[in-house]
Order: sequence, then C-alpha cells, then structure tokens
Amino acid sequence: MLANRTYDGPPDYRNVGLHGMSPETSHDEKARFNFLAHLNRHLAGKVLPGVKTAYEVRVAPTHPTPKSRHDVRKALLGDPLFQHWSAQRRNTMELRQQAGRWVTLRQAEDLITKAREMTDGDPRLKLDPDLEIPPYLAKIDHHCMPGSYHDELVPGDVTGAANYDVGIFVTTGGGLGRFSDGGGQAVVAWMEKNRPDFAPKRILDIGGGLGQNVVPIAQAYPDADVICVDTGAPVLRYGLARAKSMGVNNITFVQANAEDLSMFPDGHFDWVQSTMFLHETSVRAMPKIMKESYRLLAPGGMVMHVEQPQYADDMPLYEQAIRDWDAFYNNEPFWTKMHELDLDQWMLDAGFAEEELVHGGVAAVVDTELFPEHANDEVEDYGRKAAWHITGGEKKAA
Repeated sequence: MLANRTYDGPPDYRNVGLHGMSPETSHDEKARFNFLAHLNRHLAGKVLPGVKTAYEVRVAPTHPTPKSRHDVRKALLGDPLFQHWSAQRRNTMELRQQAGRWVTLRQAEDLITKAREMTDGDPRLKLDPDLEIPPYLAKIDHHCMPGSYHDELVPGDVTGAANYDVGIFVTTGGGLGRFSDGGGQAVVAWMEKNRPDFAPKRILDIGGGLGQNVVPIAQAYPDADVICVDTGAPVLRYGLARAKSMGVNNITFVQANAEDLSMFPDGHFDWVQSTMFLHETSVRAMPKIMKESYRLLAPGGMVMHVEQPQYADDMPLYEQAIRDWDAFYNNEPFWTKMHELDLDQWMLDAGFAEEELVHGGVAAVVDTELFPEHANDEVEDYGRKAAWHITGGEKKAA
C-alpha cells in the first residue's frame, strides 16, 4: 500500500540548480533546507486547513458579524491552533534566515571575491553610491532577512543576495523551480501565449533584485536590451555575476529608485515589468512608480505588474485575514494596505485608458524532470503559493 503512495512533499534540495555564484552547501545544510521546506509544506497543507475549521467551528460563532479582515484577524489571535500555525510559520522563516545566513557568511570572502572578479569594470553594472535608500526599504528587514536587500557588511558585499538566492527554496517549498525563477518563466509563458508576435527591443524590470525573474525574460528575448533596476547594490552585484555565469549577457543592472527613473527618456521601453515588487513599496511611492512606468513605455508597449491577488469584495474575510499574516508577522508592513488598493485606478491615474488595461493570471513554470509537478498544486497558504495576478496596460500605438 505504501509503495503505491504518491509523494506529495517538496522537491529535494539536492536538485536545486547551481550557477557560478551559488554558495556551496554541505550535507547538513542541504538537510536543514529540506527539513524547513517540508515544515513549510506541512503547515500550508496540513495545519492551515485545520485553522480554517477552527475559525468556522470555534471562532466565528463567538464573533458572528466581522466587518473587515482586521476583525477576523483579531478574533483568530485567541485561538490556540491559529497561534500554533502562526508561531511555527514565523519560526520557519527565522530558521530559514539563520540557515541561509550561516551558509553565506562562512564563505563570504570567496563569494565577494568571485562577484568582484566577474563584475569589476563591467559596464552592465551601474551603481550609485549616493543613492538614498527610501525609508520604507531602509527601515525594514523584509521577510526577516537581516539587512534586507540593501545592507552592506563590507565593501562589495553580496552575502545578503546569496542568502536570498540559496534559501528561497525553503520559503516556497521548492515551488519556484530549480533556479527559483518560476515567476519569470511564468511571465514569459503568458507573453508567448497571449502576445506571440511581441518583440520588445528594450525591457525594464523594476525591483528585480538579484535578477532571478528577469533572467528568463532576457533568455526568451535575447535580442532585447534588458535593464534590471533595484535600490540594493549587493543584489545588483550578485545579479550580474549570477546572470553572466548562466550565459545571459543582455541584462544591465542599475542601482536606482523606481520612483524617479529620469535617467531614461520618455517612451524608452517596450515592456515594463515587476514581479512581486509593489508590496514592498509604500502608498506615497506607488503612484510615482506607476507614473514612471507609463512615462517610460513606448506606444504599443506593455506594462505588467505581477502580484498576489488584491482583497476584492468576493474574497472571504477569513482568506483576507490569513493573507494579511505577512504584514504583521513577516516584516512586510505595506502588504496589507497594498492588497486593498484599487490597482486599476492607479493605472488609470498614471495615464492608461480603461480600454488599455490588461488582466490575467500566471503560475510558476518549473522543470518537472527534477521538480515534481505538484509544486504548484492545490496546496494554498494564502500568500506563498506560486500563482499570481497580472495588473497591466498596453499603451496605444501612435
């Protein structure tokens, strides 16, 4: 009987794709990542359904008329199963950061040297040492990552980026594939299906970090000039070295604030893209980013913002409350506000017309030869599942 059971756990960390900047991992470090990935999958697939039952059976009857997701969240705080699930979910994130940080810090000198040798003098790395990191980034260790994306322990540091790269497998339970690029692969697949004749010459990826999602785009459009913009110098250094080691040479990594991209002229890009970026900005920053995206878009071009779904009226308040978890317990303070905003209206305010708006959905595309096909199955953890919504716009051709 057991021999016929279908394996329903995460893929093995030993199948993670390696590139020229990949930190080395020992047997025990791989085992630690595997354990944490399994724990995350267990919490999402086995424990969280019980939290929903507890809400329906124990919590809701004593709080019968919630007016918002905040009422539901506050009611859940007193339930022991929610407390258990929430504490364990937070623990897995902290343990994932500890595990990844140890891997990268013990080989920090080698990683920094390797990145420096691969990027020094390369015009495809454009850093701005005078760039002021926005407060909504500078003051937050996003998803419990020490120093977030921008902190530099020593000159030329890349350890934060390497930590993110080596450990995102754990957070997603392997759902983003061998190179954690399932989001970028999904965007390419959507474009190839829905815009098969689209041939962008210039592509802008906003908030691209270490570039794991922009690399598939650059690979799919090898004749395009691709720009990856981020505020963090460490992720940009690592990103260029990572891309070069994978044979991808048409990406330039630029340190800049997406609120002001005046170094690029109007209509410069045929495609402006962001993947899971908007929730790490702010209410003040978002309209500026939206307007810059529109300004930079050439006639006939496409803007695509890929994010977890908004809190629409048809989304149950319980689901909204669980999705809000990252805002309160995973150092993502803008998550809750961003997901209640009317993104369509922000696109209209930026300059798009109603008939130019584009919507859709994508799910991570992974290498199923090594990563089981169930990686993006029905297991739903409300915020980590590798499936996203598209809010975009096509600027009318001149």
